[in-house]
Amino acid sequence: MIARRVIFEGRVQGVGFRYTTKDIAKGFEVRGWVKNLPEGSVELQVTGEREEVEAFLKEITQESPLQHHIRGMHVQNIPPLEGVKGFTIER
Repeated sequence: MIARRVIFEGRVQGVGFRYTTKDIAKGFEVRGWVKNLPEGSVELQVTGEREEVEAFLKEITQESPLQHHIRGMHVQNIPPLEGVKGFTIER
């Protein structure tokens, strides 16, 4: 199991980014959450098997309509998320 914290920058708020990300997550064996940050970026934390996490992030950044809104992203390795079920939108 691995986990990643990703900050997406660009025009990522007000375009359905969180809802699309949650919908994409349904196709992968991942758990985690996504939320808007006050300064206009979006934070995602995800955990799962390496192949699933990498494929999920690739889907978001290279194969979905969201890719056109992303101008930058910062990826951090974090400890696997504990007690998280499914993939949710945090407020």
